Amino acid sequence: MEIVLISLTTFFATIGPPDIALVFAALTKNATPKERLIFATRGILVATIILLFFGWLGEAILNLFGITIAALRTGGGILLLLIAIDMVFARHSGGTGTTKEENAEAKKSDDISIFPLATPLLAGPGAISAVILLTTGAQSQVEYWLVMLALVLIMLMTWLMLLLAIPIQKILGVTGLAVVSRIVGILLASLAVQFIFDGIKASGLLG
Repeated sequence: MEIVLISLTTFFATIGPPDIALVFAALTKNATPKERLIFATRGILVATIILLFFGWLGEAILNLFGITIAALRTGGGILLLLIAIDMVFARHSGGTGTTKEENAEAKKSDDISIFPLATPLLAGPGAISAVILLTTGAQSQVEYWLVMLALVLIMLMTWLMLLLAIPIQKILGVTGLAVVSRIVGILLASLAVQFIFDGIKASGLLG
């Protein structure tokens, strides 16, 4: 069950359901409940397909570019650590969010399900790196499928949070969501450092 807990925590942090729910609520404030359902469902489905694709072909992609597992764990760990630091200090992270230019373009679009919801909000650099990192690090087929299951569970939870975005925002408020984000950020920072340690150890640099 350890791999499941690690995967759930990592995916929750890199996908960031609470943050995305706030963005979704802002982008769909003038939409009807039916439109929100369509946007959320379509966005989740597309993002899940993208992330499952990278989880399935992650090792092949690494081999294509000549990237070792040790390098991935070290580099991925550093990226996750930067995301965790931003979460703890409640700063905007390019690894889990959109740029100002992307936000401006999204506001001009009536359908935000593919862009910016599916990508880069849901299937962003942080989430893609995390799914490759966790699937390639799986020690067996069972662990591999447990990682994939954790991903699907987080995406389902995110879908529910999108549908309940406005009520959740009213109940928890910005402060409540920030507290949740900070707690997960602390956990992610610890996992990220462990990934870096494992990558350096596996590289053989320390003998």
